Amino acid sequence: MSELIHHSDRGVQYLSVRYSDRLADNEIVASVGSKGDSFDNAMAESFNGLYKWELIYPKGPWRGIDDVEFATLTYVDWFNNRRLHGEIEPGPGFTTPAAFEADRYRQTISAEPATTQTTEPL
Repeated sequence: MSELIHHSDRGVQYLSVRYSDRLADNEIVASVGSKGDSFDNAMAESFNGLYKWELIYPKGPWRGIDDVEFATLTYVDWFNNRRLHGEIEPGPGFTTPAAFEADRYRQTISAEPATTQTTEPL
């Protein structure tokens, strides 16, 4: 059998000696991100925390996966298109992530030099 690897994010389970011993006893290699490098996942962790706090916990208990999936779609639409964020743009004012992305795209397009293609007559 090939080597079994357990992937984790250096969560609290690694503070448990019993947990680490159990992995070692079963010859399971613990694979985690580089130590002190949690920023690679900070945005996802932040969003997941908000998602749980604003939707999952207060609206539960859920009847089934279909209800959770529909509520998640509704939440993501609201989060991106109607929820005002103050931390995502430099400068004054609040905006939605969708508006921020659209503005950023317009700025990028207008900053690029126009290219003109010329063709030689045949």
